[in-house]
Amino acid sequence: MPEAASMPAIGEQAPDFTLHSTPDQTLSLSQLRGHPVVLAFYPADWSPVCGDQMSLYNELLAEFRHFHATVIGISVDGAWCHAAFALDRKLHFPLLADFEPKGAVSRLYGVYQSPEGISERALFVIDAEGIVRWSYVSPSGINPGADGILEALEKLPTSAGAKA
Repeated sequence: MPEAASMPAIGEQAPDFTLHSTPDQTLSLSQLRGHPVVLAFYPADWSPVCGDQMSLYNELLAEFRHFHATVIGISVDGAWCHAAFALDRKLHFPLLADFEPKGAVSRLYGVYQSPEGISERALFVIDAEGIVRWSYVSPSGINPGADGILEALEKLPTSAGAKA
């Protein structure tokens, strides 16, 4: 398995990827160009902190959509696990399976924890042109909330955030 890259720096192009959003469908970051994207890497479905974090983002979807932003959750869990978790939590945004090869996208973003085999709890705000504009890595056991994400979305240039 390749070593983790370093986190993309603010102002750099976000690395593109394609992951399963369901067992038979994929989603690529490049498909979302034209609108801001919030990438929320998290350790695992079904853990208390992850469940609370993803539920919070679900509750705030209208706020994120105010900025025309798409929220995406990413963990190393498989697509079937994500499907059950999203159904149980009534989530209305995609959860992507960084499952096989395990952690490949987490490694690409420099947020894979090798010994544990999970993603760190990391957030990235990517503008409409695919440039990383904000990132944050939270301690694994702490829900980072949404304040930083919303502040980053507010600071995006209007041309990047207002394309409807």
